[in-house]
Amino acid sequence: MNSYETPGRTERGFGLSGREVRVIGGATGLMTITVALMYVFVATPLAAVNESLFAYPIVGVLVYGAAIMVGELIAERGVEGGDLGIAFVGMVILQLAFGTFGAGVVSWAPRDQQLTILGITAIVTALVTAAIATYVYARRTDFDSWGRWANFAFLGGVGAIAVGTFVLSELLLLGFVLIFLGFLLRLGWEIWRVREHRSASTALQTIGVYIAVAGVFVHVLQLVLRYVMRE
Repeated sequence: MNSYETPGRTERGFGLSGREVRVIGGATGLMTITVALMYVFVATPLAAVNESLFAYPIVGVLVYGAAIMVGELIAERGVEGGDLGIAFVGMVILQLAFGTFGAGVVSWAPRDQQLTILGITAIVTALVTAAIATYVYARRTDFDSWGRWANFAFLGGVGAIAVGTFVLSELLLLGFVLIFLGFLLRLGWEIWRVREHRSASTALQTIGVYIAVAGVFVHVLQLVLRYVMRE
């Protein structure tokens, strides 16, 4: 995103302004739709997409990464240009990407456990988000570097998965950790931008926070699935 204007630093405590509530509410609404799509998509052929894409893990990472990037760019362009139709297309791509990926993950669990797994994941993701937000709002410092570190983590994760796919499979776990870390750092960075960039577009900030939360969600989902299936 590149439409953020000069930041207006504030010395408020933990109280949220009306625009911050709108960003949080909007991202929460988008995330709720995504979780619902995951549950619905499990019962469709879309749930099998992951199995095909991740036959070679790097392929799945690149396909979903490209879908998220394209969806974000289209949604942002629609918002910046005042074209709701274009913005909607971008959001549909994002919802389909995250929804399909999540459905593929949760499809490994029995149908009667899928809703529970999604619910647990939602709670854990909310707690993680709250913890990061609390940290960002408690420290009146600059978190701009988190955006750069997130990009480094994403690139490192893709590199590790690429090598793990063809050479050393043990690196696949490192790739997962790095990409997960990337989304955690991006989430902190997006929250900081909401805090500091008071004059920025609420819609653009909502999209940014949603993508970061959705990225955290799908990674937590994989961990929750492993835990539940071992019980």
